[in-house]
Amino acid sequence: MSSTRDIDALIELMAKLPGLGPRSARRAVLHLIRKRALLLTPLADTMQQVAATARECLNCGNVGTSDICDICESEKRANGELCVVEDVADLWAMERSGVFHGRYHVLGGTLSALDAIGPQELRIPRLLDRVKSEAISEVILALNATIDGQTTAHYIADLLENQVKLTSLAQGVPIGGELDYLDDGTITAAMRARKQL
Repeated sequence: MSSTRDIDALIELMAKLPGLGPRSARRAVLHLIRKRALLLTPLADTMQQVAATARECLNCGNVGTSDICDICESEKRANGELCVVEDVADLWAMERSGVFHGRYHVLGGTLSALDAIGPQELRIPRLLDRVKSEAISEVILALNATIDGQTTAHYIADLLENQVKLTSLAQGVPIGGELDYLDDGTITAAMRARKQL
């Protein structure tokens, strides 16, 4: 079996990806091997490049290839609206919908007493700094409709009360729903019908 050690290692690594188990990882690896020139080699090259260049934006927490992401750099996005999301997948979901044209702040998770995640483990202190330094007029709390997400939203709302207009996503986001799994129409409806906290 030593002749398949590298392939087995690739299958094992692929199986660790979200949505892939051992069987689907085997199918994916087999497909990549069969399409080596078309898929496997370019994928390996691109993954190596991304591994070397990918980093978190120092300002908002988005993922890109420079210290400050394109959204934070864009003067067109400096409209005073700051959308707070849990993670980069949620930011990407919002961008995919095309409904929001301000800037983002990625918390990096939610408050969780069980997991010992407090405000200092998240980007909450950085959020407070940004509200003061970037002339933010509205903070949109676009956190997942989970218990931890809502607890985090209330915590942030308490910190920012009377400093800035606070809104949250409204209709369309079901209780227990996560932004990354919602369709663009649902995100658009929720964004347009946001309400003040």
